[in-house]
Amino acid sequence: MIVSLVIFILLGALAGWAAGKIMKGSGFGFLTNVILGIVGSVVGGFLFGLLNISANGTIGGIVTAIVGAVIVLYVAKLLKK
Repeated sequence: MIVSLVIFILLGALAGWAAGKIMKGSGFGFLTNVILGIVGSVVGGFLFGLLNISANGTIGGIVTAIVGAVIVLYVAKLLKK
């Protein structure tokens, strides 16, 4: 259980970092991108579930988390304006 939580947080942090690189110029710092990436990984999993897209394995989890993190960063950027 704890190992799964740590992996989830690390994948979310990686997703937040990658989403920050993809969405350059978004005006958020590294730590905020990582936190939004963790939230984004949940959002990505939810959205992929709604769309009935299965992303199995580590690579699938990373892709799901990055997509969710990009969406969360985009929405946060809109709300920041």
